[in-house]
Amino acid sequence: MKNKATFTTSAIALIAAMSATAASAQTLIGRDTVAEDRNEDLIEAIEDDAERTLDRFGNEGRPQGFNGSFALRGIAESGNNESVNLGIGSDINYVWGQNGIELQLNYAYTDDDDSDPEESLYYGLEYTRDFNPVTFGFAKVQGSVDSATDAQFETDTFVSFGAGYRIFNEADRQWSVQAGPGYRFAELNDVTKGDVSEGAFGLSSDFAQKLTETVALTADTDVIWSESDTVVFNDLAISVAMTDALSLRTSLLTEYHTEPGTAKHTDNTFGVSLVYSFNQ
Repeated sequence: MKNKATFTTSAIALIAAMSATAASAQTLIGRDTVAEDRNEDLIEAIEDDAERTLDRFGNEGRPQGFNGSFALRGIAESGNNESVNLGIGSDINYVWGQNGIELQLNYAYTDDDDSDPEESLYYGLEYTRDFNPVTFGFAKVQGSVDSATDAQFETDTFVSFGAGYRIFNEADRQWSVQAGPGYRFAELNDVTKGDVSEGAFGLSSDFAQKLTETVALTADTDVIWSESDTVVFNDLAISVAMTDALSLRTSLLTEYHTEPGTAKHTDNTFGVSLVYSFNQ
C-alpha cells in the first residue's frame, strides 16, 4: 500500500482523536468507570467501511496512478466490563492507461466478556479495462469471512467476469452497472448441510450523487444469484468533506440472503467513520 508512513500516522492520529472525544464525553460519578458509562452510539457503529465518494466502475475519469482512502474506528473498555471493538476500511485504486485495479477491504473485530471474539471481513478485488468512454470489461473476486456463531456462511466467495456500461458520467453524478457469469463457493457453519460449489450470476450497480460541494450520496449494490441462495449487498452512505483529505461518512450496510438457513434473512450494520483519502 502506498504512503505507508502517512497511512500509519493518520491511523494513530484518528485513534487519539476518537479516544479524546470519547473520554471527554464521559461523566465520572463516584466509582463509575469509563466502561460503565460507555458511549452506546460509538459501540453500535463500531464496524467500519471504506469510503466510496463519487466512485465508479471502470476507469473513465479516474486519476492515473494510486489513489484511495482509509478509515479506522475503535474503542477499548476496562474496569467492570472488558471489551475491544475495532473496525478498518480501505479502498485502494491503481489506474494505468485504460486499465485499473481496485482493492476494497472491510474488517471488524469484537471481543467482550460475554462471548468469544468475533471477526468479519468483506473484500473485493477487481480488474477493469475501458473499451470506450461508456463501456468496459471486468474480472472480479469478492467475498466474506465471518466467525460469528449465528452466521450462515463461514466463507462465501464469488469469482466473475463480464461487461459494464456507464449510464451517467458527469461531474456531479455517476451511475454504472455491470453484470456477468461466475462461480460461487462457500463454507457453511452448519456442517450437516455441506458446502456450496456452483455456477452463479452477478449484477452490480454503483451510483453516486454530489448533493452540495461538500456532501455526496452513494449507493452500491451487488446481487449474486445461484441455485442454493441469492445474496444482496447494499451500501448506502452520505459523506461530508471536512478538509481535502478528511471526510465524515455515515452508512447503512445491508446483507440479505433468500435462503439463510437457521440465521435471519437480513443483517444491517450502521456505521459512522472518519475517512482519510490519499492521492499519488
